[in-house]
Amino acid sequence: MADRGCPLEAAPLPAEVRESLAELELELSEGDITQKGYEKKRAKLLARYIPLIQGIDPSLQAENRIPGPSQTTAAAPKQQKSRPTASRDERFRSDVHTEAVQAALAKYKERKMPMPSKRRSVLVHSSVETYTPPDTSSASEDEGSLRRPGRLTSTPLQSHSSVEPWLDRVIQGSSTSSSASSTSSHPGGRPTTAPSAAATPGAAATTALAGLEAHTHIGVPVNSRVSSKIQQLLNTLKRPKRPPLKEFFVDDFEELLEVQQPDPNQPKPEGSETSVLRGEPLTAGVPRPPSLLATLQRWGTTQPKSPCLTALDTTGKAVYTLTYGKLWSRSLKLAYTLLNKLTSKNEPLLKPGDRVALVFPNSDPVMFMVAFYGCLLAELVPVPIEVPLTRKDAGSQQVGFLLGSCGVFLALTTDACQKGLPKAQTGEVAAFKGWPPLSWLVIDGKHLAKPPKDWHPLAQDTGTGTAYIEYKTSKEGSTVGVTVSHASLLAQCRALTQACGYSEAETLTNVLDFKRDAGLWHGVLTSVMNRMHVVSVPYALMKANPLSWIQKVCFYKARAALVKSRDMHWSLLAQRGQRDVSLSSLRMLIVADGANPWSISSCDAFLNVFQSRGLRPEVICPCASSPEALTVAIRRPPDLGGPPPRKAVLSMNGLSYGVIRVDTEEKLSVLTVQDVGQVMPGANVCVVKLEGTPYLCKTDEVGEICVSSSATGTAYYGLLGITKNVFEAVPVTTGGAPIFDRPFTRTGLLGFIGPDNLVFIVGKLDGLMVTGVRRHNADDVVATALAVEPMKFVYRGRIAVFSVTVLHDDRIVLVAEQRPDASEEDSFQWMSRVLQAIDSIHQVGVYCLALVPANTLPKAPLGGIHISETKQRFLEGTLHPCNVLMCPHTCVTNLPKPRQKQPEVGPASMIVGNLVAGKRIAQASGRELAHLEDSDQARKFLFLADVLQWRAHTTPDHPLFLLLNAKGTVTSTATCVQLHKRAERVAAALMEKGRLSVGDHVALVYPPGVDLIAAFYGCLYCGCVPVTVRPPHPQNLGTTLPTVKMIVEVSKSACVLTTQAVTRLLRSKEAAAAVDIRTWPTILDTDDIPKKKIASVFRPPSPDVLAYLDFSVSTTGILAGVKMSHAATSALCRSIKLQCELYPSRQIAICLDPYCGLGFALWCLCSVYSGHQSVLVPPLELESNVSLWLSAVSQYKARVTFCSYSVMEMCTKGLGAQTGVLRMKGVNLSCVRTCMVVAEERPRIALTQSFSKLFKDLGLPARAVSTTFGCRVNVAICLQILPGVKVIIAHTETKGPLGDSHLGEIWVSSPHNATGYYTVYGEEALHADHFSARLSFGDTQTIWARTGYLGFLRRTELTDASGGRHDALYVVGSLDETLELRGMRYHPIDIETSVIRAHRSIAECAVFTWTNLLVVVVELDGLEQDALDLVALVTNVVLEEHYLVVGVVVIVDPGVIPINSRGEKQRMHLRDGFLADQLDPIYVAYNM
Repeated sequence: MADRGCPLEAAPLPAEVRESLAELELELSEGDITQKGYEKKRAKLLARYIPLIQGIDPSLQAENRIPGPSQTTAAAPKQQKSRPTASRDERFRSDVHTEAVQAALAKYKERKMPMPSKRRSVLVHSSVETYTPPDTSSASEDEGSLRRPGRLTSTPLQSHSSVEPWLDRVIQGSSTSSSASSTSSHPGGRPTTAPSAAATPGAAATTALAGLEAHTHIGVPVNSRVSSKIQQLLNTLKRPKRPPLKEFFVDDFEELLEVQQPDPNQPKPEGSETSVLRGEPLTAGVPRPPSLLATLQRWGTTQPKSPCLTALDTTGKAVYTLTYGKLWSRSLKLAYTLLNKLTSKNEPLLKPGDRVALVFPNSDPVMFMVAFYGCLLAELVPVPIEVPLTRKDAGSQQVGFLLGSCGVFLALTTDACQKGLPKAQTGEVAAFKGWPPLSWLVIDGKHLAKPPKDWHPLAQDTGTGTAYIEYKTSKEGSTVGVTVSHASLLAQCRALTQACGYSEAETLTNVLDFKRDAGLWHGVLTSVMNRMHVVSVPYALMKANPLSWIQKVCFYKARAALVKSRDMHWSLLAQRGQRDVSLSSLRMLIVADGANPWSISSCDAFLNVFQSRGLRPEVICPCASSPEALTVAIRRPPDLGGPPPRKAVLSMNGLSYGVIRVDTEEKLSVLTVQDVGQVMPGANVCVVKLEGTPYLCKTDEVGEICVSSSATGTAYYGLLGITKNVFEAVPVTTGGAPIFDRPFTRTGLLGFIGPDNLVFIVGKLDGLMVTGVRRHNADDVVATALAVEPMKFVYRGRIAVFSVTVLHDDRIVLVAEQRPDASEEDSFQWMSRVLQAIDSIHQVGVYCLALVPANTLPKAPLGGIHISETKQRFLEGTLHPCNVLMCPHTCVTNLPKPRQKQPEVGPASMIVGNLVAGKRIAQASGRELAHLEDSDQARKFLFLADVLQWRAHTTPDHPLFLLLNAKGTVTSTATCVQLHKRAERVAAALMEKGRLSVGDHVALVYPPGVDLIAAFYGCLYCGCVPVTVRPPHPQNLGTTLPTVKMIVEVSKSACVLTTQAVTRLLRSKEAAAAVDIRTWPTILDTDDIPKKKIASVFRPPSPDVLAYLDFSVSTTGILAGVKMSHAATSALCRSIKLQCELYPSRQIAICLDPYCGLGFALWCLCSVYSGHQSVLVPPLELESNVSLWLSAVSQYKARVTFCSYSVMEMCTKGLGAQTGVLRMKGVNLSCVRTCMVVAEERPRIALTQSFSKLFKDLGLPARAVSTTFGCRVNVAICLQILPGVKVIIAHTETKGPLGDSHLGEIWVSSPHNATGYYTVYGEEALHADHFSARLSFGDTQTIWARTGYLGFLRRTELTDASGGRHDALYVVGSLDETLELRGMRYHPIDIETSVIRAHRSIAECAVFTWTNLLVVVVELDGLEQDALDLVALVTNVVLEEHYLVVGVVVIVDPGVIPINSRGEKQRMHLRDGFLADQLDPIYVAYNM
């Protein structure tokens, strides 16, 4: 009994100590005592019996609970809560299993796993005392006692992951000072030593960080908590778990997934073919009544006083005994009432054969029995179902589906039950979701009519007519009805009578649900056949007093009892102080769930304890049954001719391949099963293969048990297709010959026929999970998880195991309820142990392990877990776990093979004329500029400063700019002459106050407005080079000011021009905290500079002189400034003017940021060049008035308008419901010809389409919205392809031209290309060849600029202006942003689109990689408690759609993902924030 290091063998514990221990167990499981109190009291009790373990201070002995069966004393096996409330909680951990699990865990080295980090507010479920701050390292109990209080060692390697501190000690029986440093000889491994974490925190930290140095991004403090966790994660991933699979990858339309190759060493069945096993014949000797109802009539009239059924209340008192006379008379009354007193329109409501629902609580067997027999007498078909407790019971909709498909419109119930049902406002019983409309009939005596003397029911209850329908819930959660005919019902009663040797007037104690399954067959049907007396023990009484059934057996001297393993187990824990119970009257103790993996241990433990109370070993009779085949097999006592019972210890590995191998070598990975007896009398049984044609199995092969007998169910009501498959199976031999002349019924039970023709069951089809080629049984996995220490961790043993299909394979998910007092640490440790135990014993990875708060999983009718509903919630993201651990790296072994680079194809013979290897070369160009404009004017307008002076002279009062504020009122305007004069004043100030010379750089730090434009032209007037910079945000100086400072420094600006308000901000105390304010160059504020003229406007010596610098931060976080010459500037303006048809008479509306790219050009340059009037709408103003931009477009009748994606998104989200209001206010967008979205990214089609659809109501033309594309080397390539622009697609590595529709880098050649980078801050590798690249073959003369974007050209069916076919440019995404994973390029936007679709609470998402791990950051728009629902859904969707395993899932608040002014995600900033631990995430999950 005792384990290594458990010196209990020396002194078996006295009975009173065992009883006190059992009492303690009970208190702990009921929550009446804390874990600590339990430990103390238990230690006290055992102190005398456990000799001191050397070297451990006695005070610690209580704390170091020695795991293993030292706690499972004979009297009170410490295996489970005393009274779990679940019908599925009959989970007992056999000693064998517990030992196996511990030995399995001991084989593992201490695997460090990063513990998920969680924000405090999410830890609703754990008390403050139990919460460990995420930075401290968790240590085992004895290490805690050695550590000085107040000194927390934060070592990245040790944090949170000491997975088994106790294991090493247990094996050795001695303890060392630090959990991590104990050296143990693991079975089959050399001694391992980890550096003592407590002793040398420094050393551990340095080793962890050494590996990190290489990977980190610039300027990130590496020793942050996140990094150390990711490092641990990488370490766990580096160790290959199993030999890598052979992989292949076909680069075709269909990216083939890895198909698991069969393992050549896997066990294969070697036995001979099985044959049909025939049960003994049904005895025909005794004259039997022709039917059950005839029997009832006989007993009701000849033995009316004979007791039939005794009902107990929750205190165990017998409240009512139904006699056979009463059963007969009340059933008759009910039958008469149903047939004659219920009418609609003078027609009887019910006809023979109609289905009627029976809704009776578990505590009222008497009324149920009357209703059941009343229906049979009236030739109606009873359909017993559970009492609906709420409108939204788990699985209630499926029950409704069953009632609907059975055509049920009447429900019978009792007065008390009807009062308790949920009611609608009218006082009627509420309509339940998915249920057909029902009439409710209360059948208490006073509501029934007495039949006349001469009335007799017509019931002919023989033959193939349906007698009753029993509901069954399948693995997927659908509920079907199994029909049982009158003939089957009779045959079942006869077979059970013969198999169990029932005789007249015997007493049977029944603990099972009497509405279905064995409880119905034995306790309601067969009992009447034999005039037996049934004592029905309700579930509520069992919960209150688990011994009640034993007391009743003893009190009534019952000869038979019908129980489940759970009932035996509960009574074990509660049998203290019951000296007087005796089970000597029992001749049969039928264990209805004898086929479950945990039944054997409860049978053994029960016998162990109660043998001394008169229980004989041969009395215990496990049986196996299924809703389709009814009773399949039952063990008989020897006096009924049963062979001695057998046990089999089978190899779990063999079973997973469907092969029976008795385990010889290691005793770890085994399943111990007991026989469930012999085949039923009159039945034939065979074992067939699970898939495909039902071929007979070999003798050493696991298959599905099939039964052919007159006593099985006949069909699934109304479902012909699956009925044929299940109830009319024709098993065949390997030669294909049918083995029998009658069809068989598939039972859904997996097993084999053992020695002595005994039936063994090893699992159920419903719990079968097939991963790869191996089969695993959900119940076995549950049993393993329940044997993991601390066993008390799982609340009342409530664990659900099921599989979900991800990437074409079953993935195992385990969901458990954790105890209310469990700390984060406990949870994580238990989870890591469960993973290891399951991996060791079942050799299968768990895909997802989720812990939910106690009592939150959906419940089945008798308190068990509703598995299919749990699975549904998991997949919908409504499970709300409080802890999640995903292990996709270990489970998902069928990913496509990483792609290798192909050997390069050289340029030879590739290009023929304009074809590349059979494809037209991908090139496109805008209209030629030369044809479009006379060269005189082009020369005249070479410099923008000249243009402005010319306009101020020729059309001085022509308005160029209008600036609107949030209210839509014009706050400032500028005509040609006003702008000219203001520019002169700025130029004068620069030269006099700033003492600047020609060519100096000047930073313009202005809010969007006319001042910025004036300052820009002021710089041009005096020959300085302007650099526009977004001003810092006053509320967020810490993050925005450093960027301003950086641009000022990198651009080498000699002076900063700005407003008074910004000047004060730049010199403020807050600014000093963010940057060194002493190093600003001269700051000039232009708010009140004197009115001065300059002698002459500067004229550049050549058009190639630098006009301005355009600085921008790319989405990858790189600050790049490009140089724009005067020639390029005027060429840009000219192309835009031609493309958008801009003239002085036009008005356009611009809602863009004026600091870089096309936004800057449109805001500052184009109006001056083309003379049109620009209505300027600063995007920031939309935050206080979303409709500002669209109202301005409508008010000024703008024919052309420009905006950014972020503006478009604000309008779509903010104005979606207000289009009606806007129409009332007179907003009309029918004036718009083109609305262009300015961006340097792939077009966001979904957004533009929803914008168009939404504002169609306001007159926005369907084709008005178009997207533009620009980049650093050329700010405007496409507003469609601009005049003068040529585009080609080049191979990213060979730099050769590519064919039409091929993906490559977009190269551009145009007069307005930038002339080069001024500086690139953050990445020196972007060289000049970006601006002066040449193709490696083909046209090698043209100079191109490389955009750094991937895309392709495709010729469309549309015609362009010149009459040729239009070439469309498709932009896929920036090369800098692509993620290189598994040899393939991924664009973040694609993964993000998938993730955003995964759950409605995901507001935004961004992905990046870190040391080959994919990190997904998700903004949660919902309750923090629901955050963990997203982890599995995000992992699933990325696996399914992109074949990528997510490494880390970070859940943050809305607005955390940084977005730049153009609405682009700044993924690298996000990455830096994540690594520096600045995101304040709600939850970080590290996928294993």
